[in-house]
Order: sequence, then C-alpha cells, then structure tokens
Amino acid sequence: MAAPEPFDAVDVIRTKRDHGELSDGQIDWVVDAYTRGVVADEQMSALAMAILLNGMTRREIARWTDAMIRTGRRMDWSAVDRPTTDKHSTGGVGDKITLPLAPTVAACGAAVPQLSGRGLGHTGGTLDKLESIPGWRASLSADEMLGVLRDTGAVVCAAGDDLAPADKKLYALRDVTGTVEAIPLIASSIMSKKIAEGTGALVLDVKVGSGAFMKDVGSARELAETMVALGTDAGVRTVALLTNMETPLGLTAGNALEVRESVEVLDGGGPDDVVELTVTLAREMLAAAGISAGKDPADALKDGSAMDVWRRMIAAQGGDPSAPLPAARETHTVLAPADGLLAWLDAYQVGVAAWRLGAGRARKDEDVQAAAGVELHAKPGAVVRAGQPLLTLHTDEPARFDRALEALDGGYVVAPAGSRPDLPPLVIDRIG
Repeated sequence: MAAPEPFDAVDVIRTKRDHGELSDGQIDWVVDAYTRGVVADEQMSALAMAILLNGMTRREIARWTDAMIRTGRRMDWSAVDRPTTDKHSTGGVGDKITLPLAPTVAACGAAVPQLSGRGLGHTGGTLDKLESIPGWRASLSADEMLGVLRDTGAVVCAAGDDLAPADKKLYALRDVTGTVEAIPLIASSIMSKKIAEGTGALVLDVKVGSGAFMKDVGSARELAETMVALGTDAGVRTVALLTNMETPLGLTAGNALEVRESVEVLDGGGPDDVVELTVTLAREMLAAAGISAGKDPADALKDGSAMDVWRRMIAAQGGDPSAPLPAARETHTVLAPADGLLAWLDAYQVGVAAWRLGAGRARKDEDVQAAAGVELHAKPGAVVRAGQPLLTLHTDEPARFDRALEALDGGYVVAPAGSRPDLPPLVIDRIG
C-alpha cells in the first residue's frame, strides 16, 4: 500500500487563492506530485491561476524554481577547461542573436553550452532556424554535448527530457489555461532550465515591446529583476538587459532567412542592430564569466575567428555550413504606398505574418517551413519612395499570402518626409 501524501492539493490551492504564502514543504510537494501525476491538471491549473492573480514572494519563487530543478538532473561542465557562460532571450521577432553570439563568445575564450527551444506562435525558435541547415541535428546526448563543447567552444541543442521535467509539463498547461503571463511562473520556467543547464554565468535578454511577451518596460523590469535574483541565489552570476522589440531585429524573420543573415554577421557584415546586440551581449557574457582580457567580440566578427567557430560548431552536429540554404518557391513583394519616412513597422504583425507563411507553428507538434518568412527592405527611420519594395514574403504555399497580408494590415506607417519617428534605443536598461 502506497504511503499517504503529506499534503492535499486543495489545501495548497486555497492557501494561494486566499493570498497566503506557500510553505517550502507545500511547494516541494506540489511540484513533485504534479510531475508524478498525483496532482491533476485541473488542480495545477487552479493553482497557476491563483499565482497569476495573487503573486509569489521572492522566497516562494526561489523554492518553486529549485523544486522544478530537482524533478530532473543538473548538468555538470567541470570537465570543460574554460569558464561557461550562456544567454537566454525571452523571445521576439527576427531574434537570431544566438546564432552569431555563441561562436563569437567561444572565439573570445569562453565556453557556451546553450540549450535552446522551438518557436511557438509569432516568436521564432533557435532550433527551427538551425534545422534549416542541411544535416544539422538538435538532439545530442550529454556525452555528445560535452564533446562538441570541448572541441568547438560552443554547442546549441535541445534540452533532454530529464532537464526540469516539471517545467515541460507545467509550460504546456499554462499555454492552454491563460496563465502564461504569470511572472513568477515565467521566471521559474526560464531559470529552472538555465540553472539545471549548469552554466557558471548567464546573461538574460528580456525583450520589451510589441513583438515581445512583455509589452511594457515595467513588467519587463519586474521579470528581469526576479530572474536575476533567482540566478544569483542559485550561485549563477546573472545579469539582464532590457532590449527593444517594437520592430523586428535585423532584416529577416523566418528560419533559413535568419540563418543567412546570421552568416552575414559572422562574415563581418549584416544589419547594424544585429551586430550591435551580438557584440553587447557577448561583452556581458564574457564579463560575467570573468574574462576581462583578450579578444573583443567586435574583432572576432571582423577577423573571421567567430566564423571559424561557427563552421566547426555546425559541422560537429552533422550540418554542412557550406550547403545552400532552402529558398522559398513563391515570393510576394509589398510596396511603399507613398514617398516619405518609414515611421513604424510593428514587430508583432511581422511575426504573425511570418507564422502564417509557414515559418512558425500554432501547436508544438506542427512542422515549419524552413524557407518561409518575411524579408525587410527598410527599417523605421529610413526614407522610402512610392513603389519601392518594403517587405518580401516567402513561402512554399502561395495560398498563405492572403492571410499573411491581413496580418500586416496597419502594421507599417509611411509618414511625410521630414518627420522624426520616436525610436527607442536598442538596449533600454541593464539589471544586475
């Protein structure tokens, strides 16, 4: 006969519903019991909604995060002969920064073990982008990860099922119960995986604006401060940057399109904003890892050393860095309606358009089109002429164009020449 459970799910739900503070024992039990299937989905749904409405203290969030980590294993990189450092972005449109960033940081002397995810909805996923490279594979064993990290200095791959399994189950539940926005649950979801990943230092890129989950600076700062505290308390040197996601990063949103642009950055070119954020985050990652001397990330992009790491990193995971990337069978160009200044280009609407073209998925089990997406020919602040290409839509299925164009309706504004758009800085704030 099984031993009785030490707590009751309904009592735990009532505590948080009534604005109470959960004890360490209650938290440890409910996370473990939900992972084991003892606490039902509808009970955890009620608790997640109570957390969304009533919040958690710093102690509660830290304990919840630790409890999720303890449902799986914690990775160990002590066999790597250089300090480890990682970056996590909260997600945006055109956010391909991991692709040039990981090899750049490795070229400057740190090791980057990065466990990444797939896109959902309007935000892209790093693994989807990399899988557009012929032969590249996302799933590696722990020994394979260690081997790639030792040989190249960077590895980007999927997290195994044994890394914070409570989070995988809870994340899927939050997605269908209207509780994704709960800051304690966002913070613990991200940080349980990143702490379990075993990196020594972590830089958080918390996106703010239309194309981000955090729409305003206040909520983004609250999330960043919560995650920095969680990392610091767990012994991981953690800092966060709040960065602008009102308009897409770079000039592409879509898997193979973003890989192409990332290679341009690694080749010493690419859009200014992608280069700026790559270099800024790389410097933060190196500083957090305790590497203050040596090559600067901007130099690693210019002298080819970051590109060398990229080629080795892609090849080590079965990819062919020289192979042509997939190209869409069909394109459609959106033209500027008038002469003037491109004053606004909405990140969210571009992201939805890319999703509808086939670059993203509505459910986790859906496939994506490697070549689908949106290419930008101008960014806010640029002077444009009537009839000039503003955007090119890429897809293998022309029937998708109408819905993508609907998503873009009202998503860009061409203002009279001489007006000045109010463009926020790329990096808004630093925390930690």
